[in-house]
Amino acid sequence: MMVRSGNPALRLGTLISAVLLVLLGAAGTGWPQSAPPALGLQEQGPQAAPQPSTPAPSAPPAAAENPGLINEMGKLFDKLPSILPPIKSPSETMNDLSRLAKPSTMVSGRVACPASSNGAPDCKQAADQLCQSKGYKDGKSLSADSAEKCSAKVLIPGRARKPDDCRTDTFVTSALCQN
Repeated sequence: MMVRSGNPALRLGTLISAVLLVLLGAAGTGWPQSAPPALGLQEQGPQAAPQPSTPAPSAPPAAAENPGLINEMGKLFDKLPSILPPIKSPSETMNDLSRLAKPSTMVSGRVACPASSNGAPDCKQAADQLCQSKGYKDGKSLSADSAEKCSAKVLIPGRARKPDDCRTDTFVTSALCQN
């Protein structure tokens, strides 16, 4: 349906009407396919005996559950209070944090992290050593530094570098210490 008109409102109205007709047609608002409309015509042939009238049910039948997205989201919102933990008030949260916090001090230094059994550096042990050197019991690493340490062989001109010529050392440079 092409309408050529100089009036933009008329073109817009025609477009909206066409879209509505397509949508209504896609939604199935036409006649049901199983029973054509009765036009006052009766079929010729054997007539069925009239059925005794039964009283109509007083309550409408229960609606079937709609398995659509909105219905599923509604189910999720119904279950939400049982999924999430209870929300604490700000004062309860602050009380919990103050109970967990222990007096601690940040210290600086440089302690090498020894290699663990799997070859990775063990910086927890180095942080404990750094804190113990300052008079504290144990600590947690806050920052670390690493450096490559090579043998003098790499300085020989024309010599190819081998995998075991250098290694990377890691150092704890600051730690959070506790008594």
